[in-house]
Amino acid sequence: MPNARFEDRVRDLLAEADVRIDGQRPWDLRVNDPHLYARLLGQGSLGLGESYMDGWWSADSLDGLLFRLLDARLDQRVHGAGEIWDALRARVFNLQSRRRSGEVGERHYDLGNDLYRAMLGGRLVYSCGYWRDAQTLDEAQEAKLDLVCRKLRLQPGMRVLDIGCGWGEALKYAAERYGVSGVGVTISREQADFATELCKGLPIEIRLQDYRDLDERFDAAFSLGMFEHVGVKNYRTYFEVAHRCVPEDGLFLLHSIGTNQSVHRTDPWIARYIFPNSMLPSAAQIAQAVEGLFVIEDWHSFGADYDRTLQGWWNNIERAWPSLDGRYDERFRRMWRFYLAASMATFRSRRSQLWQLVLSPRGVRGGYVAPR
Repeated sequence: MPNARFEDRVRDLLAEADVRIDGQRPWDLRVNDPHLYARLLGQGSLGLGESYMDGWWSADSLDGLLFRLLDARLDQRVHGAGEIWDALRARVFNLQSRRRSGEVGERHYDLGNDLYRAMLGGRLVYSCGYWRDAQTLDEAQEAKLDLVCRKLRLQPGMRVLDIGCGWGEALKYAAERYGVSGVGVTISREQADFATELCKGLPIEIRLQDYRDLDERFDAAFSLGMFEHVGVKNYRTYFEVAHRCVPEDGLFLLHSIGTNQSVHRTDPWIARYIFPNSMLPSAAQIAQAVEGLFVIEDWHSFGADYDRTLQGWWNNIERAWPSLDGRYDERFRRMWRFYLAASMATFRSRRSQLWQLVLSPRGVRGGYVAPR
């Protein structure tokens, strides 16, 4: 029989977040298996995500529930036994080494272009949209791409580098709207093949290449949503690569999710099921890594826009599930829902941020005026 003390402990913890067991509100937690309580207390965030995938619990508003748990900092009160090993492993090993770098491409970005095409909307842009003047997801993504081009002061004839180019949408936009040529690098074969086809006829080269192998000059460079896979042990190397690829009067734009405290690993559930070997940088870690290499010209924070972007992705994928391939079975769908909902919750609770930094090797003469 399940231990009543475990249930009482979980009930008390949830009450601190204004969540009730088997309550009637959308964010209340419905228990489908009484063994859930011991699993949550023994496995922490990993147990929370895996038990949802296994159907042990549910909620009408999954993001609403997870937001309340994060906002009450309950994740800092319950730690699974495996998290100690995860923390030690991240400290000792370089989880984002060359040998490991392809794992996230194979396990996440190569899942299937049909999945991402259904979720991301009119443009396959897998990073935060810019919602200041936008009303739809597609408008927000186009506004973000245009913001990047304006911040980099792109002009016709410039040659641009995209580190972690995804499906090629950003380079395509820059080539069509601003008349540039460019090179994009990715470690995902699926993305590389798609981007090559997408950019056919444009002066764009897509390479299946590790960023550390880049050693050539461009007029400007950017990286959208890739830095989360670099890892703190490689931050300095990453910015050294960017520095050698940008001329003294050039600009480099970094678009990345960030976290409020310096860490060396990601959430155990995210690492196991979504982004292996990933981690979010802190402002301190970024600043230390760029010291002596770049002047920070602009640091733009708009993390609240990511909650809205994720809601758009959620709505798209929910409409698309019936038409997608059968390999995305019910357990996969529950995993994906938990991923999107947990991501919404982290931005809604302001536990995660979205930053765009504009960096210059020697400082813009006369100062840099940042577009918004």
